[in-house]
Amino acid sequence: MHKTSDIQEAVSYIQQLTDVKPTIGIILGSGLGPFADTMENAVRISYDHIPHFAQSAAVGHANELVIGEVAGKKVVAMKGRFHYYEGFTLDQVTFPVRVMKMLGVEKLIITNACGAVNTGFAPGDLMLITDHINLTANNPLIGPNNPELGVRFLDVSEVYSKKLRAIVTEVAKELDVTLRHGVYAWWTGPTYETPAEVRMIRVLGADAVGMSTVPEAIIARHSGIETVGISCLTNMACGILDQPLGHEEVIETAERVKSTFLKLVTQTIAKF
Repeated sequence: MHKTSDIQEAVSYIQQLTDVKPTIGIILGSGLGPFADTMENAVRISYDHIPHFAQSAAVGHANELVIGEVAGKKVVAMKGRFHYYEGFTLDQVTFPVRVMKMLGVEKLIITNACGAVNTGFAPGDLMLITDHINLTANNPLIGPNNPELGVRFLDVSEVYSKKLRAIVTEVAKELDVTLRHGVYAWWTGPTYETPAEVRMIRVLGADAVGMSTVPEAIIARHSGIETVGISCLTNMACGILDQPLGHEEVIETAERVKSTFLKLVTQTIAKF
């Protein structure tokens, strides 16, 4: 359970370093951190200085909170996230979302790099998350509930806001960017899925599979933050192509689509 006092302590520290009051948050997935470098009047705060923040050891995650402006909007960006597979508790994984809420964030963009399960998709495609499937048998709200932060039993019929999804879709059309729509499955990792598991995931109705996003999205919903998710499909999931998987491929593909991703997210924020 997140303690209100811990959240306040982190927020107080951050507010000592910047006068910017962000209303939009973004969590940047593997290889997508360069978005934070485009922010104007930015203040960068190392995670290890923020009370109660963890630190990711994953490649492609810079461990910085960046607060500044994008398209005239006040934004806070997580340049790097914490993953369940690193051994963090789900409280640690989702704590920054609680901090964003207390900082004033009303809308959140969650991004990730993940594998395509839908064989109609291709590496380098961007996918708008319409819904998710939690395959981990865990949930960030398990345990005592803090009623100051949200309800005990949470409705998750619309974790990913239809209104915000419509805005992203509109921006993609304006930019002539191919934007897939699909269901994201959360896998604990750190192993990639076996070919048999990928077949199962496809039968269950998922179009992509990854090791993040869902816990943050649940806590954002619990916090009353409107949320949208965008996946960078960096590879075909295991067994679809007859080749091994590696994190290098994930980073390389994210780098290849970086400019498209940056344009899509920047223009989306401008319309929020």
